[in-house]
Amino acid sequence: MSDTPAVSVVIPTRNRPELVTRAAHSALAQSVEEIEVIVVVDGPDTATRSALDAVADARLRVVELPASGGAPAARNAGVRQARAPWVALLDDDDEWLPHKLAAQLEVAREASAPLPIVASRLVNRTPRAEFVIPRRLPDPGEPPSEYFTVRRGLFHGDGFIQTSTIMAPTELFRRVPFDPTVPRMQELDWSLRALSHDDVALTFADEPLVIWHQDENRPRISLDSPWQAQFEWLRRSRPLMTPRAYAALTMSVISSMAAPTRSGKVFATLLREARRHGQPGTLDYLTFAQIWLIPPDLRRTVRDMILKRRRQTQPEQPAGIESDALRR
Repeated sequence: MSDTPAVSVVIPTRNRPELVTRAAHSALAQSVEEIEVIVVVDGPDTATRSALDAVADARLRVVELPASGGAPAARNAGVRQARAPWVALLDDDDEWLPHKLAAQLEVAREASAPLPIVASRLVNRTPRAEFVIPRRLPDPGEPPSEYFTVRRGLFHGDGFIQTSTIMAPTELFRRVPFDPTVPRMQELDWSLRALSHDDVALTFADEPLVIWHQDENRPRISLDSPWQAQFEWLRRSRPLMTPRAYAALTMSVISSMAAPTRSGKVFATLLREARRHGQPGTLDYLTFAQIWLIPPDLRRTVRDMILKRRRQTQPEQPAGIESDALRR
């Protein structure tokens, strides 16, 4: 390995030794070999340290934090340790396909912005189905906030960005660190703040390069976040969004977190917020209604069935996109 790697991979983790070793192996197996993999252990964790010590690869570095500060703080700590001009993020429960970094570096070479955020499609793997998202890439001139949030159908995933797909210049991650106070939608928060800078632009690798494991029987911070905290984040972040995006996010993601309250007062508060400060469309109202009327487990089951059937009826993917990792 050269003295200066091409990419620094940052993986935050805590108390999931089997998962983080799987993620680290997928990073170390990249076709781009000039990398360093920085695993940030978020607080004392003997089992994780022991599992990582067994990985025999000099490119792996382990940074142990003295106390837990959450995934955003751990990512920031990893970025501070990075030696490469590019940082690629990987969550400990996800995997990369072997050509992920090579494909993104190729896209980065063609980017016109001084500081491009390079994302990709991913394979969303749930206990019931497997499908590729985002289903579309941004249209020319489309505001990023609308691409990320505005639906063109009743199910999420038309436009999308996820942490393990993101590669960006180390300089940008240091200029715009992750916010440790944001419990959910951390990649959306970071992307909106980063894209508010004039020298930053969003670009995508067209093919799926990440496997996003949505094991719904495993505890996830993002599924347990109190809706009030995320609602306050939304209000603070309104200057970073168009009114169209603000309404869509209020009536979809924030509402999906609040709907289990079954509170008419909360229902009215979110609807009023979207109408007063946003520009809801017909699909936003339909999304809002089905979130409040249909139980979450049933919504997920119906979504996965429909998207799985849609994928099965689509034309075969071009050669080179599907891999053994996607078929297994």
